[in-house]
Amino acid sequence: MTTFEYSAKDSSGKVTKGIVEAETESAAGSLLLARSLTPLHIKIKEQNRGLVARFTNRISRKDKVIFTRQLATLINAGLPLTQSLRTVAEQSSNKHLALVLGQVTTSVEGGNTLASSMEKHPKVFNEIYVALVAAGEASGTLDKALERIANQQEKDGEMLSKVRGALVYPVIVLVVIVGVVVFLLTTVVPQIKLIYNDFNKELPFTTSILLWFSNLITHFWYLIILGAILIVYLLSRYVKTTNGRSAFDELKLKVPLFGPLFRKLYMARFCRTGQTLMESGVPMLEMLRITGQAINNVHVEKAISNAANKVKGGKALSDSLKPEDSFLPLVPQMLNIGEKSGAIEKMMEKAAIYYENELDNQVKTITTTIEPVLMVVLAIVVGVIVLAILLPVYGLVGDNLSI
Repeated sequence: MTTFEYSAKDSSGKVTKGIVEAETESAAGSLLLARSLTPLHIKIKEQNRGLVARFTNRISRKDKVIFTRQLATLINAGLPLTQSLRTVAEQSSNKHLALVLGQVTTSVEGGNTLASSMEKHPKVFNEIYVALVAAGEASGTLDKALERIANQQEKDGEMLSKVRGALVYPVIVLVVIVGVVVFLLTTVVPQIKLIYNDFNKELPFTTSILLWFSNLITHFWYLIILGAILIVYLLSRYVKTTNGRSAFDELKLKVPLFGPLFRKLYMARFCRTGQTLMESGVPMLEMLRITGQAINNVHVEKAISNAANKVKGGKALSDSLKPEDSFLPLVPQMLNIGEKSGAIEKMMEKAAIYYENELDNQVKTITTTIEPVLMVVLAIVVGVIVLAILLPVYGLVGDNLSI
């Protein structure tokens, strides 16, 4: 059963609002009429969007891939669409996805297309998903379109997990470095002060600086944590602004070592998404618009938008992308071959495979390069602290021996 919100007039003409549970929107209307209420507006009740709901209502990429493949299999087996949707919803282990699928089924039973029904849930079904479903419905190959969607989602998920893996390793090492430094500053350095107090000696300059940091961490740790949270919050808010998003996306393209990784990710995503859309029959200009939004980088998106405007004017896609700095040279070269041979989708697929393999190599390169660099940084930081601790102790021992 689906929960609907309604507004209706009673026999006296008074407008009332409330909720009703029914299988479909028309069934909800029939229930209201049975209560002597004239429906004015009926819609599916929105789910809780609070902080807790963001975690409990989360639908993972894996959940969507499983659902998509199951739906493709059932449709290919000849089951009606609504029956296929209900079957997949019942089998889903994700309660929120099952609820969304129930709402999609209700919308389809009400006479809407599957694409327009899914479009009402943009947080679950993005524009690529909806466009491919619409193309599949129009061509009568919905099962094949769903298979393409599942393949595209799996490839995109694999690429993202590789990039995250490359980013997580240095973060873990940096956390270890910070942990070691905090441990030395809060446990070992204060002991040096006690030793110098016993001998009525003045602390060396480097040790005094370390002691200042030790006192800061020991007595004002809560302010440091609050400051770190505030900085992260302000940065996250800034990144959501137009200027902040532009600056962050530019940084991703230009940052040393990681810049080439992100560029290859965007090229692979552009080629893979473009190939999937064009194979499903989506027109080139629509493909460019959807792919630009899927890239998740405003500078690459702008380059695609510029190319789309040139394509509108009759220019070839390969020639339109060639002058764009955000695109690596191989992409327009492969597109040019595809345009001449009449197999642009195949060339996009080959370019996608190439950059997906390059992404693997780039991740290995980053891991190999950054590991010794971080180890050297850790050795230097710990070495400086240890010297600042041991040298004063050796100095005290030398003074006592001379006495």
